[in-house]
Amino acid sequence: MLHTVRSIAVVLSLSGLAVVAAACGAPVPTATPTPTATPTRTATPTPTPQASAPTPTAAAAKVGTRFVIAEGGEARYLVREQLAGVSFPNDAIGKTTAVTGAIVLGPDGALSADQSKFSVDLSTLKSDRDQRDNYIKRNTLDTARFPLAEFVPREFTGLPSPLPSEGQASFRMAGDMTVHGVTSPLTWDVTATFSGDSITGQATTSFDFAKFGMTRPRVQIVLSVEDEVRLQVDFVLKRAE
Repeated sequence: MLHTVRSIAVVLSLSGLAVVAAACGAPVPTATPTPTATPTRTATPTPTPQASAPTPTAAAAKVGTRFVIAEGGEARYLVREQLAGVSFPNDAIGKTTAVTGAIVLGPDGALSADQSKFSVDLSTLKSDRDQRDNYIKRNTLDTARFPLAEFVPREFTGLPSPLPSEGQASFRMAGDMTVHGVTSPLTWDVTATFSGDSITGQATTSFDFAKFGMTRPRVQIVLSVEDEVRLQVDFVLKRAE
């Protein structure tokens, strides 16, 4: 009984304190709310930019098909002459196998003139007469100063595109020829045979001596020399790797 009375007294005392505090304007203690945990935001990964396809460079755009002069070719000149003691004219023929060069076709089949050129070492020309050879090299061609004949092709007319892997074709090749220190345009007629990675055939052209600043040979045993010079080139071209 005594314990019960004490418990009621304590409750009344606490209630009385709350009333007094409220009357005096003091804040009544309230239960502090348990803070709610703030959800953690997961960072969204930034996508890694993908590398774009490489743009073809200018050098790659120039890559094409390259053919080089191979062994087996020959260059020669032919000039009609009348020798003393001979009743009929004949052709003076000088030959050489010292032919070098290459020709490059672009991806579209067009000629790459800045990468194409053919050269012939004129100092190696040989005919059936040493006297003729010495005169032509010393006086007509002046090979001591101008040992090379060079041709830079600039245009094909009638060349099949793309090049055939088999068969034959005839076409024209125009460009700039340099002989005796003089450069002049010249056109060749070409007949070619295609076989896999090889092209064989013959190119021919003609001009007069004055076109390249040369004079006709005049030696004692030669009665006359025609003004026309004919050139023939038997060629063997191989596709370069």
